[in-house]
Amino acid sequence: MEIAEALGLKMRIFSTPLEITGRKGEKMTKNRKVEIVSAITEEFKTSDALIVCDFRGLDCPQIEELRISASEANVKVRVIKNSLAKIAMQNAEIEGIELKDTNIFIWGEDQLDVVKVAAKFANSNDKFVIKTAVIAGEVSDAAKVEALSKMPSRDELIGMLLQTWMAPVTNFTIGLDALRAKKEEESA
Repeated sequence: MEIAEALGLKMRIFSTPLEITGRKGEKMTKNRKVEIVSAITEEFKTSDALIVCDFRGLDCPQIEELRISASEANVKVRVIKNSLAKIAMQNAEIEGIELKDTNIFIWGEDQLDVVKVAAKFANSNDKFVIKTAVIAGEVSDAAKVEALSKMPSRDELIGMLLQTWMAPVTNFTIGLDALRAKKEEESA
């Protein structure tokens, strides 16, 4: 402390070594922690996919890019303290995930949107690593997340199905138009 004062640095000393602070450095009370855990628990219960990723080495603009792409896909992204996340996952009956180091959580109601957001960001950023996931209640690894991200979405599947259904009608109308054109040529 004396060295810091000699260098003109201000130091903040906490009453306990592991004091948890919220935004802007204020102390997070037990009631606030309970509120956070209950909110996260409800969101985890309604989600169909939860992905835990390591984000060490990413800067704020990169994390903001992830949050923007996630919000466009109706997916939630949040850095949660591991102890609070463990309690929320227990309350939501999500088991089999071990939390270590720094984690960012990605979750949402549509599992394909969640895995696509995570896999796309992981492919574009080497420092972003998918650790583990719970998809439809089953613990999965990064390889399964990557494989699921390549599947077409619900809307794409419906489009493919409609295209398949419309192909015979389209071909029939093209054939009728060609027959009409040929008859007009012969009569002219």
